[in-house]
Amino acid sequence: MVSVKDVPADIFIDELTKYIKENIKEVKPPEWAFYVKTGPSRQRPPDNPDWWYIRAASILRKLYLHGPLSIEDLRSMYGGRKDKGVKPEHFYKGGGSIIRKILQQLEAAGLVTKTKDGRILTSKGRSLLDKLAAKIRRQLDIKPWYEAYG
Repeated sequence: MVSVKDVPADIFIDELTKYIKENIKEVKPPEWAFYVKTGPSRQRPPDNPDWWYIRAASILRKLYLHGPLSIEDLRSMYGGRKDKGVKPEHFYKGGGSIIRKILQQLEAAGLVTKTKDGRILTSKGRSLLDKLAAKIRRQLDIKPWYEAYG
C-alpha cells in the first residue's frame, strides 16, 4: 500500500495543489487573501497567486502525517522567526485565521472532520491522498524502501 510518506513532499504538494484548484470547488481564497500576510513573522504577503491552494495542500499532508492537529499546532508549524532589526529574533506563530478558514473549507468539502483532539482526515480525504501518492509513485517509478534493500 502506497502512502504519502513514500513520495517526495514537494512533488506531492504540487500535484495536490493542482487537484484542489481544479476539482474541489469549496476551497477558494477569500477576497482578502491576496493582501494579507501569513503571520506576524512575515514582512509581505505571498508572491505566488496560488498560495491559498498550496497552503491547503500542505495542511492536508500535515494532517495525514501527524494525526489530529489543532489550529494552535498548525500555527506553530507555519510560524517563523521575526526579524526585529538589531534586537534578537524571536519565534512567532503563523496566522490562525488563514488556517481556520482553510480547515473550514476542507470540512465543507468532506476531507477533514473535527474531533475533541483536533482536526483529522476523513476516509474520503485519506483515500484521495493515498490515490494521489500512488499515481505519483507510478509516474516517477519510485521503489519502496523495503524493495530497494530487499
